[in-house]
Amino acid sequence: MREVVLIFARAPRLGTVKRRLAAGIGARGALRFHRAMLFSLARRLRADRRLLPFAVITPDRARLPGLGLPRIGQGAGDLGARMARALARFRRRRVYIVGCDIPGIGSGDILAARRLLGRADAVFGPALDGGYWLVGLGPRRPARAFSRVRWSTADALADTLINFTARRVAFLPCRRDIDTIEDLWAQQTMPLPRSSARPGAAFAAPGLRPDSGSGKRNSGLARSSSR
Repeated sequence: MREVVLIFARAPRLGTVKRRLAAGIGARGALRFHRAMLFSLARRLRADRRLLPFAVITPDRARLPGLGLPRIGQGAGDLGARMARALARFRRRRVYIVGCDIPGIGSGDILAARRLLGRADAVFGPALDGGYWLVGLGPRRPARAFSRVRWSTADALADTLINFTARRVAFLPCRRDIDTIEDLWAQQTMPLPRSSARPGAAFAAPGLRPDSGSGKRNSGLARSSSR
């Protein structure tokens, strides 16, 4: 059975995407960047027959000619409500949600997450800003997996993990998403992450640092990655 992948993204429209990045490179530059990231991610995932990718888009009726993916509207509500609504379409399937803010995401990342779901109920790909660039869930999901999350704050991932108490959670390697010109500059000096990078260890309790098995609480989580 093919793995369901939901790409959460804004439709590429001038002045509505990557606004913090636009402050450094201009609105048209930010639009070109966003469109290139979205279309290249769609192309990579579409090329792997093991995957079944969808574009989950806002505004709901936006058209994306050339993207080559089935489209789902995000609907109303905060990010958590929109993610939960999209997940509800696939109640009996493994589902992976990704954004398009991180260069180099590919089918290898999805397959690495699938391997982790073999022994965990959920898998997260943490972002350096404290959000997450991937979440993968099996059919055994919390009823309110994304409720009471302070999106776009320093607590987004930590809040999400609270909803997974008593569930086994695993982590992929941490990555840096591109939200500002400083992120873009940093990416130019860093090699693109390898999608075949070894996943992190699985943890039974929420709130643990995704890059460590020390058991310490992670109090330094930053913004959620925009989707």
